Amino acid sequence: MRLFFLIVGVFITGQVNLFGAEAGMPQLDPTYWASQSFWLILIFTLLYLTLSNMLIPKIKEGIDDRENKIKDDLDEAQELKLIAEEKLKEYETIIENAKKEVQKIIFDSKNKLIFDIQNKKEKIEKVIETEVKNAEHEIENLKKNSLPSISTISGEITAGVIEMVSGEPLNQNSIKAAVLETTKKNLGKYL
Repeated sequence: MRLFFLIVGVFITGQVNLFGAEAGMPQLDPTYWASQSFWLILIFTLLYLTLSNMLIPKIKEGIDDRENKIKDDLDEAQELKLIAEEKLKEYETIIENAKKEVQKIIFDSKNKLIFDIQNKKEKIEKVIETEVKNAEHEIENLKKNSLPSISTISGEITAGVIEMVSGEPLNQNSIKAAVLETTKKNLGKYL
C-alpha cells in the first residue's frame, strides 16, 4: 500500500505545479486539484503511518496490559476463592470435631460425676447405717442401764410425795418393792 501511495504521489507531482495559488478560492479551481490531492494523500498517509506505527501499538499494549492484569486478578481471585473454600471446610471440620469432643467430655464428666455421687452416697449410707446402729446400741444400753436409776429416782420421788401428802415418812424397803413391781409389770411396754 505504501508503494501505491508513493507512485501516485510521484505521478501527480510530475504533471502539475503544486505550489502555486491564484486569486480566489483555490480549492474550487480545477488546476490546483492535483496539488490538493497530493497534499491530502501525503498528510493522511503520514497520519495513518504515525497512528499505525506509534500510537496504536501503545494503545494496544495498554489494552493488552489491562486485559492481562484483569485476567491475573481474576485468576488470583479464583485461587483465593478456592483457598477460602478449603479454609471454610477446615473450619467446619474443626467445629464439628470440637462439638463431638465437647459432647464426649460432657458425657464422660456426667458419667464420672454419677459414679462419684453413687460412691459417696454408698459411703454416706454406710456411715449413716453405722451411726444408726451405734445410736440404737447406745439407746439399748441406756435403757438397760437406766432401769436401776429409774427405780431409785422413782422410789425417792414416791417417798417424797407420800411424805408430803401424809406428813410421815414411809419404809424405804416397801417403797422400793412397790416401784420394782410396777416397773417389772410396765417394763415390756417401754422396752
